[in-house]
Amino acid sequence: MNTNSDTIVAIATPPGQGAIGIVRLSGPAAGEIARGLFHSSRPGFTAFKPYHLHHGQLRDPEGNFLDEVLAAFMPGPGSFTGEDVVELQCHGGGAVLRRVVEECLEHGARLAAPGEFSKRAFLNSRMDLTQAEAIMELVGAPTAVAVGLAGSKLEGLLARRIGELRAGLESLRVQLCVAVDFPEDEVECLAPEDLARGVAEVCEAMTELADNYDRGRCWRDGALVVLAGQVNAGKSSLMNAILGINRAIVTDIPGTTRDYLEESVQIDGLPVRLVDTAGLRASLDSVELLGIERSRELLGRADLVLLVIDSELGPGAEDLDLALNTDNLLVVANKMDLVGGEPAWLDESPWSERELCPLSAKHGHGVSDLLAAIRRIVAATGAPESGALVPNLRQHTALVRASEELAQMLDELAGGLPYDILSVRLDTACVLLAEITGEISSQEVLSAVFDGFCIGK
Repeated sequence: MNTNSDTIVAIATPPGQGAIGIVRLSGPAAGEIARGLFHSSRPGFTAFKPYHLHHGQLRDPEGNFLDEVLAAFMPGPGSFTGEDVVELQCHGGGAVLRRVVEECLEHGARLAAPGEFSKRAFLNSRMDLTQAEAIMELVGAPTAVAVGLAGSKLEGLLARRIGELRAGLESLRVQLCVAVDFPEDEVECLAPEDLARGVAEVCEAMTELADNYDRGRCWRDGALVVLAGQVNAGKSSLMNAILGINRAIVTDIPGTTRDYLEESVQIDGLPVRLVDTAGLRASLDSVELLGIERSRELLGRADLVLLVIDSELGPGAEDLDLALNTDNLLVVANKMDLVGGEPAWLDESPWSERELCPLSAKHGHGVSDLLAAIRRIVAATGAPESGALVPNLRQHTALVRASEELAQMLDELAGGLPYDILSVRLDTACVLLAEITGEISSQEVLSAVFDGFCIGK
């Protein structure tokens, strides 16, 4: 349980002007602080009725007007944090909200740290650690698919699955302890083949769950799509055509783009990080060479490379090198408006074996077909199945480490190591699974999770 005896306050809505802004209080003095500021518009008001909205004004101790608000009181443990919580729905001006927070501080509250409301909810057993992390994943979800992935975890489905895996290992731990404590067959012991089968089943299930991290990465973080090719092939024009704005500078001077430009776009629900890179060519310009070096680094991390080629001039040596050494590549034949019919180079290897999107970035012809191809290719390599449980990086790392422990245990079991030594591997795997849900968690883990939260969440 949370042993904090203080009351925290923070603005729970984003910065900037808006119709409504919320100031949230949590802690034993939340109701008392709010009552000291709140003046109900209803005569005879004496106290907040739990889980009801109350209309009135906030005034400081001198009676000065602060704001007209709606106030809601939610007593613990039936609140988000498990403590007494008050939410003041104010007008959404920054000065108004700051003034209300200042008065709450004057009445005994302290300013909440990032993620402290959610941290208190976790410490008060209102949610497990996977659900707490799902809150920020839901807040930052860029697409409806990402919302669904975060929602599944917020409902506790991932924690339930981790609990099932851990229960399977705990059952094996019990049997292993019996086998160690009664080596003379005084009771029925766990046979090595049964132990191996049980460990392998859990290990396979954990690996499958960990693999969902990569499958869901593009939908959660956005697919990295890099525009590459020689100078003046039309990469910047294509980026502008996709975005619908003149984001990249376009000139007839080769080498205009010296550094990469990155913009975010959604393609039918798929978040894409679109990057325009410096043109690939031999150069003595030190600045341009730095841009080309960054381009090659981005190409190595890309989920999809769009190789943009001037259809009239045809591919160069740099284009050919990319085509021969890059698997995740889509050829974009640009400036098709300048050629009559299909260019002859498209019939030559390796271009004839590659998927091709002919278009004219200048006039916008064929761009919609390119977008459809991008979505199809990226989604085919990284689309999570409907209802899939997708761990985040912390959870994925713990699952991989637990799987490695079990894999090494299987090798040691096959090598004839005694059960008491093997049990160490099993214990470690169980601890790693418990860290995912927060049943076992160090202060360092909690800080890493909650310090990245918004203040007020």
